[in-house]
Amino acid sequence: MKQSKLFIPTLRDVPADADIKSHQLLLRAGFIRQNASGVYTYLPLARKVLHNIETIIREEMDAIGSNEVLMPALQPAELWQESGRWYSYGPELMRLKDRHDRDFALGPTHEEVTTSLIRDEIKSYKRLPVSLYQIQTKFRDEKRPRFGLLRGREFVMKDAYSFHADKESLDETYQDMYKAYSNIFSRCGLDYRAVLADSGAIGGKDTQEFMVLSEIGEDTIAYSDSSGYAANIEMAEVKVEGKKPDEAEKPLEKVSTPGQKTIDQIAAFLHADPAQCLKTLVFKADEAYVIVLVRGDHEVNEIKVKHLLEAETIEMADPDVIKTMMGAETGSLGPVGAPEEIKILADNAVKYVVNGICGANETDYHFINANPGRDYRVDVYGDLRNIQEGDPSPDGKGKIRFARGIEVGHIFKLGTKYSEAMHAAFLDENGREQVMLMGCYGIGVSRTLTAICEQNNDEKGLTWPVNIAPFHIHLVPVNMKDKTQSALAGELNEELQKNYTVLLDDRKERPGVKFADADLIGLPVRITVGKKASEGIVEVKIRKTGEVLEVSRADLADTLARIFAQLA
Repeated sequence: MKQSKLFIPTLRDVPADADIKSHQLLLRAGFIRQNASGVYTYLPLARKVLHNIETIIREEMDAIGSNEVLMPALQPAELWQESGRWYSYGPELMRLKDRHDRDFALGPTHEEVTTSLIRDEIKSYKRLPVSLYQIQTKFRDEKRPRFGLLRGREFVMKDAYSFHADKESLDETYQDMYKAYSNIFSRCGLDYRAVLADSGAIGGKDTQEFMVLSEIGEDTIAYSDSSGYAANIEMAEVKVEGKKPDEAEKPLEKVSTPGQKTIDQIAAFLHADPAQCLKTLVFKADEAYVIVLVRGDHEVNEIKVKHLLEAETIEMADPDVIKTMMGAETGSLGPVGAPEEIKILADNAVKYVVNGICGANETDYHFINANPGRDYRVDVYGDLRNIQEGDPSPDGKGKIRFARGIEVGHIFKLGTKYSEAMHAAFLDENGREQVMLMGCYGIGVSRTLTAICEQNNDEKGLTWPVNIAPFHIHLVPVNMKDKTQSALAGELNEELQKNYTVLLDDRKERPGVKFADADLIGLPVRITVGKKASEGIVEVKIRKTGEVLEVSRADLADTLARIFAQLA
């Protein structure tokens, strides 16, 4: 491909609104352009990378017997109402009406559409299992789109859905998907981890995320320093290794704490350890309010609270509601004297706090020497906090450490969440009606592109892995006006295209501009045709390592074969 014919609008300066490296480089190297907040055009180079990622995905999905389809992005509201998600998904669901005032949604995912398709087409166990996948643009009305392609309102996704007659079949497909996803991300050249995760708005219980390790990752991975255990922080189980201190319970006492709101302020004011304090938060879980207690040095894990309550949604209660309900503002809340109708949940570590400090439900007052059972009730204890670095690993091996990660894939065992709600049933071998079991499996294709960029760049630009690079070779004649250089470049272009994809920089630009653009775009190998063209000698540069070789035309094929074998 001639570079003069390819639309690559490179930029010299870093765009002011690009906060992360991948976003900056994709803009500067002419891969993407923004149309609106969270909405991007994929320019020719980016489209080639996406195509390469999609090809890998298709090969691995086809290898495990999944069937490619293409479903509508425009989905009727009736399907979402059947599943119940029309009401529970939240404002991220892009909703619209047609000219007949009928409600539709732009699909962020396709559980409902796929379930309706399979329930209408499959009635017997003999036609199960079945697995369908698609690669399609999805839509989500993000409140705050950011980080370029990492969190947008329009994005490219591979989503797959499987339907089964029994648990064993679902387990087998889940493992097939796990292996396929591992192959996909390995072939994309990514450093990643598969971690235990939460299923979020999609539902289901058994689920794992594929996380690409990156400092700009939005998720925290908790992993063991002595085993293969890894989990999203919201799902990492906390193993309690505590016991009550040998300390007598003291009389409850209310003390004035003017202007002291945070745990650190209260602890300092009362000369106490934050671990001695109780953090009291009020949540709205579905339509009910609950109080959640954790130790002052711990953080509430909302996902764990949601799971304990088996709630569809959970959010912090409105401050005005809290003041009316509890009689005080946030910062002075506590369980002592809390309204009887409000359930009180407490993290397991709260059991071991003797003579604790908590809000008195009176602004600027706190209780000291508060003890569970005697001074306040706890309706349910459970694992309700975030795991912390240094905590014991849940598998009993080593200590927990943290890393940041970008989620690029997610696999779920949905069970009967959608098939039961939408009556996707079949007749088993005994002629009895059974509800299908389902699995759901997603890959953020455009997020994967971003993650690859985050892990493959340097101060000069991008450094694409061979398997997904837009071209294998950047062929750069230094001076197109030099007939010897242009002739050799043309001959090499024809020869190289037999085994590689080649971008020929035939532009009438200064050498410095060409080299800067080549480094910025980041193709795996650059071949420079320069002053030694008359001798049949070219310069070969490996973009990732910066290694430069002078190679004769006769040796070029063998040299490139060796280089690409090493880069693969």
